[in-house]
Amino acid sequence: MAQVQRMSRLMVKTLRDDPADAETLSHKLLVRAGYVRRNAAGIWTWLPLGKKVLDNISRVVREEMDAIGAQEVLLPALLPKEAYEASGRWEEYGDLLFRLKDRKGADYLLGPTHEEIFTQTVKDQCTSYKDLPVMLYQIQTKYRDEARPRSGVLRGREFQMKDSYSFDTTDEGLAESYRLHREAYIKIFNRLGLDHRIVSAVSGAMGGSASEEFLAPAAAGEDTFADCPNCDYAANTEAVTFALKAVEGAEHPAAEDIATPDTPTIETLAAQLGVEASATLKNLLVKVDGEIVAVGVPGHREVDLGKLGEHLAPAVVELVTAEDFEGRDDLVRGYVGPQGLAKVRYIADPRVAPGTAWITGANKADTHARNVVAGRDFEVDDYLDVVVVEEGDPCPNCGTGLKLDRAIEIGHIFQLGRKYADTFSLDVLGQQGKPVRVTMGSYGIGVSRAVAALAEQSADDKGLCWTPEIAPADVHVVAAGKALQTELAVEVAEKLAEAGLRVLVDERPGVSPGVKFTDSELIGVPKILVAGRRAADGVLELKDRRTGEREELTVDEAIARLTGK
Repeated sequence: MAQVQRMSRLMVKTLRDDPADAETLSHKLLVRAGYVRRNAAGIWTWLPLGKKVLDNISRVVREEMDAIGAQEVLLPALLPKEAYEASGRWEEYGDLLFRLKDRKGADYLLGPTHEEIFTQTVKDQCTSYKDLPVMLYQIQTKYRDEARPRSGVLRGREFQMKDSYSFDTTDEGLAESYRLHREAYIKIFNRLGLDHRIVSAVSGAMGGSASEEFLAPAAAGEDTFADCPNCDYAANTEAVTFALKAVEGAEHPAAEDIATPDTPTIETLAAQLGVEASATLKNLLVKVDGEIVAVGVPGHREVDLGKLGEHLAPAVVELVTAEDFEGRDDLVRGYVGPQGLAKVRYIADPRVAPGTAWITGANKADTHARNVVAGRDFEVDDYLDVVVVEEGDPCPNCGTGLKLDRAIEIGHIFQLGRKYADTFSLDVLGQQGKPVRVTMGSYGIGVSRAVAALAEQSADDKGLCWTPEIAPADVHVVAAGKALQTELAVEVAEKLAEAGLRVLVDERPGVSPGVKFTDSELIGVPKILVAGRRAADGVLELKDRRTGEREELTVDEAIARLTGK
């Protein structure tokens, strides 16, 4: 028998007004409906209603992970420095890590993710090929010292996450583990009622090769993804590529310098010469692990520093400052061109293909050069796709103009390969009696983030509107106010609970019917059952929270309708 949760005893305080610091819909509604409360920037308390939703999402995740044969464990959140130092992520994570020392001065961190510790665990427990494959997972609190935690529980410094890891002896085995997780994720997000897209992605600090993100389209999303309206291509904008195509047969005059006073920007240069910005070559100077590097892109495009950083990881990429030009006569601020940059590594976007001609800096003050041809007047050290993707850019598969949308990242899966196995010498004894290096996969779901994503996608102007699988209750019974109505509401709630439904009943004395109805819509339980004006006749009103449809039913009819019997 399920329990009846009485609103008169429930620790919930609903608010009529949005929190002053809330910007996203989920942040506003989760606070107003009494699901969460802020303790500090990026740190949240999950109140009883919120904890129920969080637990329901965890339950769905567990059921689907167990269904593919994954085994649940629980690793510590407080971790020793040595493992992350060995993998290089003690430094790579930088300020994102929460670092601390114990009373003896030893260094620790609060875990942002657990590849290292899972690898060490399997190394300790699995010694033979007969022990593999194995898939392990946990649902645990993670910690990242976000510089600007925002959007409520969407981007916190402490958050709930399911992370799982697969361990196989062959690449074919890894591919199968990856497939199993991918299919499990589709089932999980379908059960949760999350509209989602699977897109190609980059691995980032996680490392590895193949990588896909599960994104929930939402206006509050911090990720931008590209979607092709003509084929099935979809990718995070950091993973969108542009093919390098050399321009052959075109003849260009010799490069020549032209006086261009007071034109340190692409805009001022294009205006003075009367040309489109796309005819110019923009050269951005950055420092890569302290070394100055030039990055060339067409003048009408911007360099995506995140994308550049992903390409060059684990190196640290930062913009140059005025001090970096001191003592560098070869670098003229505002007038840098790739020709003659003998001491500087030159990276270019594939759009700066061999055979293309440009107007670019002449490495002299107030001077540019035109007819500067890639492959003739300068060489590119590395071609990397580094421009900010724009709406209408060609689809890498079919050439159709891409569409851009905002989304919330709710899951990410990686084929890590042997990156961490190599770091920790994770070998098992193979069938031939020789050591075999294990290959790994890593798979994450943002459990607390999924709560916010669902709120963003399903809420309306009245409040939250949960899907049945994760709602804090199956039905919200509301007593309009009088004693008879309250008695009927409690009686029906108990009968529904006996039938196995999770019931929230609002029998609060002294609270007006208007406030109760408003709260029921704000809280967002899928079905609302009202004991109102026809309570004396044993008639209730059943309302669908999502559609707003209403119908009058007798007590027996209401119970039959809600229980499906």
